[in-house]
Amino acid sequence: MSTTAPVPISNSTNGHNGRAVQERQSVVIRFAGDSGDGMQLAGTQFTNASAIFGNDISTLPDFPAEIRAPAGTLAGVSGYQINFSSQDIHTPGDQVNTLVVMNPAALKTNLKDLESGGILIVNSDSFGTSDLHKAGYEKSPLDDGSLKGYRMIKVPITSLNRKAVADLKLSTREADRCKNFFALGLVYWLYERPTEPTLRWIKDKFKKNPAVQEANVRALKAGYNFGDTIEALPVQYRVPKAKIKPGKYRKVTGNEALSLGLVAASLLANKPLVYCSYPITPASDILHQLADMKRFGVRTFQAEDEIAAMGAAIGASFGGTLGVTGTSGPGVCLKSEAIGLAVMTEIPVVIVDVQRGGPSTGLPTKTEQADLLQAMFGRNGECPVAIIAASTPADCYRMAIEAVRLAVRFMTPVFLLTDGYLANGSEPWDISGLDQQEAIPITHPSKPNQDGQFMPYLRDERLVRPWAIPGTPGLEHRVGGIEKQDVTGNVNYEPENHQHMVNIRAQKIANIANEIPELEVAGPSEGDVLVCGWGGTYGSLATAVEEARAQGHKVAHAHFRYLNPFPRNTADVLKRYKKILVPELNGGQLCWLLRAKFLVNAHSLSKVQGKPFLVSEIVSEINDLLSQ
Repeated sequence: MSTTAPVPISNSTNGHNGRAVQERQSVVIRFAGDSGDGMQLAGTQFTNASAIFGNDISTLPDFPAEIRAPAGTLAGVSGYQINFSSQDIHTPGDQVNTLVVMNPAALKTNLKDLESGGILIVNSDSFGTSDLHKAGYEKSPLDDGSLKGYRMIKVPITSLNRKAVADLKLSTREADRCKNFFALGLVYWLYERPTEPTLRWIKDKFKKNPAVQEANVRALKAGYNFGDTIEALPVQYRVPKAKIKPGKYRKVTGNEALSLGLVAASLLANKPLVYCSYPITPASDILHQLADMKRFGVRTFQAEDEIAAMGAAIGASFGGTLGVTGTSGPGVCLKSEAIGLAVMTEIPVVIVDVQRGGPSTGLPTKTEQADLLQAMFGRNGECPVAIIAASTPADCYRMAIEAVRLAVRFMTPVFLLTDGYLANGSEPWDISGLDQQEAIPITHPSKPNQDGQFMPYLRDERLVRPWAIPGTPGLEHRVGGIEKQDVTGNVNYEPENHQHMVNIRAQKIANIANEIPELEVAGPSEGDVLVCGWGGTYGSLATAVEEARAQGHKVAHAHFRYLNPFPRNTADVLKRYKKILVPELNGGQLCWLLRAKFLVNAHSLSKVQGKPFLVSEIVSEINDLLSQ
């Protein structure tokens, strides 16, 4: 995807009422309004319609951090951005081409992202004196000339919507709740989106309330028809279907994909899944989704706090099931002592960390990837765990399965890192072939050795101890947080044994490198710049590197899905490039690790604004490195 404004492909006059229809390769739209204006729903419906139409899509929902910010204030603005394209895309877009704002606060917080000359659709009914004051405007920007650089279309959305539903005898509040569909209908017309998917959704969603159902249908159609008649919109825009490889696709968010991946892993392992969690943004949706999947043997436990959730997950795995817990950065802090218990007892458990802005409560609804060093070192003592990270919303499915596979194969806690951008963002997901995945083999000892003894820390060639299920006759053994003697599992305070156990636990994690894929490189196998990243930065980095190569530069991209241990060929890959750039949504944590472990002069590009990287930011940094 280009970082510049989309360029028209062609013009024709076969639109409604003889209007011109301009084709574009991709378009970025953002819906923004108060948290009660239904912008997330409008954006989701536009996304669904575009996916059904056949476009490639990438989305960026943006939620207010405060649960009940005062209506009409800057803190209460909610937004939803979607990039839909006729080509393969990786990001929700750098600049917004069309911005729909429902009040002055939404205008003020989002206008800076609208391209020069972009379409600005404004609900003019909401720009009264009180509304302007709440957003910090002294006078209306609709009338002072400050918006002359945009193609502003003032639409009295609230009043037009009320007229459309006037005879349904709804309260004013009920009628106004439909105005998001009026705005959606208008944008559907502007971009030739099909209304049928949304009409079907409305009829199913509100089938028990016919009046509300009819009101939303009318609002959508009224907005669409308004676009068809208003002279301020002389042109429609068409984004053709994308050329996507054949397959069966569905739209999926990262949290949805991760939940499905955990369930798939439990089926592949033939083990019940026990998910233990304390609600925390942006990980709570995983608990919500898994709670609806009891038919697959899933058990969910909403704990009273993060410590209890971690302890319950450990207990579930000790009992022979798949214990998983999910949280965000603050929850990891509280779980840290119990994670050390799982390391000491060598029990398989998966810890999902959906990262958000920090520290403390930080930016609870914004994205960040600043928990890498916490996952690596955030426990007392020498306490190594495996760490992996998903790179796209759909990749959360595959990495959830991989987290379970590594946990049970190496009898260790495994961190699965995602972030707010991946959790809430969506993309098309090819689900064909998912029924052909490899099983996750698990074996439990069934009897003691020939001497009638069971040695709980007798290790195999990978240094992995056996997973004995409590209650199995003859396999009684100790577990706990005090240091164990190797082989026997007896409590042991001897210095030499502690040194041995510290070393062997570290080596067991290091051995994982022998059974994970090597680090892949997109682009030339050697060259001037290697861009290294991890997690949700994948789309921006991949697109930026593609642009740099299109300009003739020898630039490549390596994205780390395995962070502890690193892939076994990492050192070899890094030495083949003159310069290494590591863009991260933190203060430079992966860069720090690469410098420390591989002694390379990596350059850090840090961003901690609660927003993903823009492609243009990465391209600019690549060009700066190339010019040095």
